[in-house]
Amino acid sequence: MALVVQKYGGTSVANLDCMKNVAQRAMKTQAEGNQVVIIVSAMAGETNRLLGLAHEVHATPSRRELDVLASTGEQVSAALVAMTIKALGGKARSLLGGQVRIHTDAAFTKARIRTIEGSKVKETVAAGEIAVVAGFQGIDSEGNITTLGRGGSDTTAVAIAAAIGADVCEIYTDVDGVYTTDPNICRSARKIDRISYEEMLELASLGAKVLQIRSVEMAMKYKVPVHVRTSFSELPGTMVVEEQADLERIVVAGVAYDKNEAKVQVIRVPDRPGVVASLFGELAQQNISVDMIIQSPSREGDKSTDVTFTVPKSELARCQDTIRKTAEELGAASVEFDLDIVKVSIVGLGMRSHAGVAAKMFQLLAKEGINIHGITTSEIKLSCIIESKYAELAVRALHEGFELDKAQAPSVPPPKG
Repeated sequence: MALVVQKYGGTSVANLDCMKNVAQRAMKTQAEGNQVVIIVSAMAGETNRLLGLAHEVHATPSRRELDVLASTGEQVSAALVAMTIKALGGKARSLLGGQVRIHTDAAFTKARIRTIEGSKVKETVAAGEIAVVAGFQGIDSEGNITTLGRGGSDTTAVAIAAAIGADVCEIYTDVDGVYTTDPNICRSARKIDRISYEEMLELASLGAKVLQIRSVEMAMKYKVPVHVRTSFSELPGTMVVEEQADLERIVVAGVAYDKNEAKVQVIRVPDRPGVVASLFGELAQQNISVDMIIQSPSREGDKSTDVTFTVPKSELARCQDTIRKTAEELGAASVEFDLDIVKVSIVGLGMRSHAGVAAKMFQLLAKEGINIHGITTSEIKLSCIIESKYAELAVRALHEGFELDKAQAPSVPPPKG
């Protein structure tokens, strides 16, 4: 008997017919001799509707009350799916985050899980019932309802799978797996059969919307096998697993892009110790995530430098005043903001041991007349900031240039010259 966790996204529970499909799939899995736990998201569009109502009431509503409101979407889904299973002759029980005892910190709208008490879930499945858990939510030490941020149901699913020792965590979405890039942009995008936690983590952090980044972090930490697949067919999807030798042979596994980036340039900052720490310390206090950071060399005789970095576009309005104020206090000449950018990236385990990958990426972009405004790298990732109008062109050029439409991308030859 296997213990299976299945997570269903908003499109999978979009209406009662979809919920019936979810119920039948879960009951079939149980009938095959497995214990089943379901994690459900809110019905498609419901969270946006609820948040829209909140912003009609107030331009900047209380984050605590936003969590109370937004969490109801998953509660509705959990109750309806449990009812549907019972209507079809099965046994089910719905459980909210507080009932499961998903303990989080108090960072409303983007809380992080601290601990999960899996006993309630285990008791439910041991009694022959399908546990239907509301995703995306938990409670803090004061008993306040918290939510885990967009895509948080993925994190709920992986965390519960880890807590109860599940054999597999199946993530059902509206796509049938992880692709080499966005198939809406590149028709030759190919579904990947297996991908490592590290590669999936990078792709998730770089804009791939299949899995929430924190869910991948948790899967990697607790070695939870994750199967990304669609609820609308029986076809296998993509397995997210530990690094394996055959995966390392693939130089570039995927191309990602992220349009939710804004560039900030603090111009002519005094070049002395502690200045950059002050700037980013203020942003950290506001819980603002900073991504790419580029510090240009000091200007000759000027003893100043330009500091360029990116923040989520959705967070820019909240931190603009802080950046301007801090820059003024530090003696910077000015601050410039640019929302017309996109980050394009390539990811692959094989980049660790293959030379020439960066040169080839730059050559492919240059061939299309695309200028690069910033670069960051890691062992298995290379990202560039470019103008947003070139996003789709860059993705297609990189996907074709690294031959990702093939079953296995070839090695990258050294650049000429």
